[in-house]
Amino acid sequence: MSHPFHPLAGWQFDLVVRKKNWAADRVFFFDADGQYRSLPAAWTDVDPDDPFVAIAAGRSALRVEDLIALATLLEGLRPVKAARRVKRTTPTA
Repeated sequence: MSHPFHPLAGWQFDLVVRKKNWAADRVFFFDADGQYRSLPAAWTDVDPDDPFVAIAAGRSALRVEDLIALATLLEGLRPVKAARRVKRTTPTA
């Protein structure tokens, strides 16, 4: 259990099964009392650490791919500028 604020943080359990339950990725296990329980898989260390997260060590919140996606999203939200009209003038003599 790796979620820092969960009451079971730091405990270890044997994984029974991992599956999608109501579109949520969950892990299922038996607790110390023999109760069949489940938790979101993201709250556990069932998956290896993301290499970017490990190397960034909290110094960067977004990956390059995330920044590109954000820039694309923001570009799509930018209002289209109206074409600037050039006022034609005639030279005076």
